[in-house]
Amino acid sequence: MSETSIQEAATPAPPAVPTPDISSSNAASSSWLSSIVGDNQLFAAGVGLMGAGVGLTLLRRGVTLSSTALQRRMLVSLEFNVKDPSYHWFLHWLSQHTNAMKSRGLERTHQLSVVTDILKRGNGSQNVAFRLVAGPGVHWLKYRGAWMRVSRERETRAAPDPSGMPWETVTLTTLSRDRGLFPQLLADARDLALTGLEGRLQIHTAWGLEWRPFGKPRRKRPLGSVVLGEGVAEKVMNDVQAFLGRRQWYADRGIPYRRGYLLHGPPGSGKSSFIQALAGELNYDICLLNLSERGLADDKLTHLMSNLPERSIVLIEDVDAAFNKRVQTSADGYQSSVTFSGFLNALDGVASGEERIIFMTTNHPERLDPALVRPGRVDMDVLVDDASPAQARRLFDKFYEGNEDVKVLGDELEGLVKDGVAHGRRISMAMLQGFFIRSDVKEAIAETRTYLSQTDGASS
Repeated sequence: MSETSIQEAATPAPPAVPTPDISSSNAASSSWLSSIVGDNQLFAAGVGLMGAGVGLTLLRRGVTLSSTALQRRMLVSLEFNVKDPSYHWFLHWLSQHTNAMKSRGLERTHQLSVVTDILKRGNGSQNVAFRLVAGPGVHWLKYRGAWMRVSRERETRAAPDPSGMPWETVTLTTLSRDRGLFPQLLADARDLALTGLEGRLQIHTAWGLEWRPFGKPRRKRPLGSVVLGEGVAEKVMNDVQAFLGRRQWYADRGIPYRRGYLLHGPPGSGKSSFIQALAGELNYDICLLNLSERGLADDKLTHLMSNLPERSIVLIEDVDAAFNKRVQTSADGYQSSVTFSGFLNALDGVASGEERIIFMTTNHPERLDPALVRPGRVDMDVLVDDASPAQARRLFDKFYEGNEDVKVLGDELEGLVKDGVAHGRRISMAMLQGFFIRSDVKEAIAETRTYLSQTDGASS
């Protein structure tokens, strides 16, 4: 036997590496876990609570998803915000509807807000009334057999409105089958609101970038109550009515559908009163534009002139004063940023709006820039002068009706005014009306005589 073989035989074999028994290890682990769970009741309870929590979370999510899907299929919602006219119409309608439901024992509104209405009488006194409307929160109403959920929300963290009013929305929710009631409800709210405006004129003013009602609607003034010179009122009225009836004529010829009027004359001659009466006769509102308003700039002016309320007349009073010095500075140092060129562009520039009627008034037409009064910006120039003898007599007859003695006094008044005009002594219609309102007929004649005798020939 070789030496090598003897050495290999003498070398002992290495010990065998034991193979781990996986089944016995798993059994030991399971036995260990079972012993812990079985012996530790707190651990078992914790595991049970965790499982219950997971189950409840999944169940809640499932219920939420199912509820959302069900609402999308069965419910329909309508939202409108505070800037939409329907918002105010609906709240007014809801206050009336709530009162009707309350009388039948169906009241469902418990969160209320108050609206104070102040009505000024002609004698200067005031009548104050309070209306309760649905406040922020959730309310319920029944409309034509269908229940609706009303959610009025107020956003306090939103950017402040230029007028200081908070941002609000109203959301109506009902069954999908009743979605057709939404247009009917809004139509009822609109009709109720417009019924309250019948025979009344609404004044609008600029609030930031939008027009808003200013005060309560006022009673319309009859056109015949404003006594102007012979044929003046008829001339303007006929022109406005002709313009309103030629919309298609303007469109066919590619002419911008807008019309401008300038009424000029001494103070108290009835310029603004006539415009108010004219708007009432046409069932139009008035948008009162102040070119010297704080914060008004060229871009805002153009936006306002291009987004007027429907059926409204723009009124710019004393337009000569707005650009007399081309720069307006108030006592607190505020400087108006509306430029003359910006005003002209707002009247008839590329970005200016259409379907518009503008009335401007001035006591000093000689101060107006020729660029302002050219055709296209001012299409009709009308003089509204102080009282003529015929005007004074017509106004007298409106105030005093009586026997022959009153007619004789009317003749005397007409003669006084005629003599005053011949000698350069004028009296305004506003002055005459003031005499007629506060005095009886004889005192009014005496006051007119005294006033004309003291006038030195200058226009009143």
